Amino acid sequence: MLTAGQILQLIRQGTCRTRKELIEHTGLSRSTITDRVDRLIDAGYIHESGVTVSGGGRPPSVLAVDATRRLVLVADLGAAHARVALTDLAARPLAEERTAMRIELGPEAVLSWVRQAFQRLLDRAGRAPGEVCGIGLDVPGSVDHGTGRPIRSFLMPGWDDHPVGEAFAAAYDVPVMVENDADAMALGEWWSTWRDTESLLLVKVSTGIGTGIVLDGSIYRGVGDAAGNLGHVRLHETDDRVCTCGSRGCVASLASGNAVAAGLGHGSSRDVVRLVQAGHPAAIARTQEAGRTLGLVLATAVSLLNPGVLVLAGDMADTGQHYLTGIREVVHRRSLPYTTANLEIVTTSLGERAGIVGMAVVVMEHVLSPSAVDAALGVHGPAERGRTTG
Repeated sequence: MLTAGQILQLIRQGTCRTRKELIEHTGLSRSTITDRVDRLIDAGYIHESGVTVSGGGRPPSVLAVDATRRLVLVADLGAAHARVALTDLAARPLAEERTAMRIELGPEAVLSWVRQAFQRLLDRAGRAPGEVCGIGLDVPGSVDHGTGRPIRSFLMPGWDDHPVGEAFAAAYDVPVMVENDADAMALGEWWSTWRDTESLLLVKVSTGIGTGIVLDGSIYRGVGDAAGNLGHVRLHETDDRVCTCGSRGCVASLASGNAVAAGLGHGSSRDVVRLVQAGHPAAIARTQEAGRTLGLVLATAVSLLNPGVLVLAGDMADTGQHYLTGIREVVHRRSLPYTTANLEIVTTSLGERAGIVGMAVVVMEHVLSPSAVDAALGVHGPAERGRTTG
């Protein structure tokens, strides 16, 4: 017999919009459906949003997810920035804040700022901490999804195996979800723009290079949570440029925003963006060549995954079409025509907000999952709260 959590999924998916449709679709009795629906309404998961066309008699009420009763706090932590947002359960932002911040300052300093920023967002929106149902953070490194702790964090000294969720336990008794930033961005792009696409590949090019993969609407992480590490594929082992991982000749040491900046005598990917936007010939040439270098690896990824969309995100997406032109040129030249026939190669539609949207979706999918809803309603015991995971 379907639980209330499973009934909610039918409503979320648009499979059933009324009690009558639920009865017809599930075969459950009217009293059972009434019980499930009333419990979901009382708990604030759904509401009656209007009426639908009736074949006679009183028009039936339309059931819809109530996205406004519960709140989500999310943070997008990059190598050189931190962005936080307060959203509803439809990933719609209610308040946001951004600052320049180096991730290498360490978890204590960065997470302390995030905690304070979360409270500022709640104050600004006039909402209470008790309305928050989940927290999501993305970080520029791999994450152990069994523990929600960063691992192999080349850009994050001092973060390895840090209990990120514990930083919020005192103020919020809710699940804390932790993801890799490129994974979160890929999910955000898919959710906002490409939900009719079965597979999406996002490459974030800023300080380093990270890749997120979405297959059938879910993040693909790999067996060891290491899927998407294209930035550390070695192209030229004799190259003397040392990557953040300690190896030489990695594509990140050759084609990342910081690698291009170093070749121009500047310090960061944002410097490259400013030079390219100002029409600097050398910066444009090096940017296009870096795109071609990354395209060598992406051509293999495209041939392997055959995605419908390849999205360029991160600072280098702001160089106009210059970096993207280099990627397109090599991907199309080195891939079989039928693997790229239906491939769209585009820049991010969400820009810097991709990670924020993606993390809001991660939390939303968790707290509205059948198991989480049933736990909160006491179907299988007490609510599953305070758990930290990826």
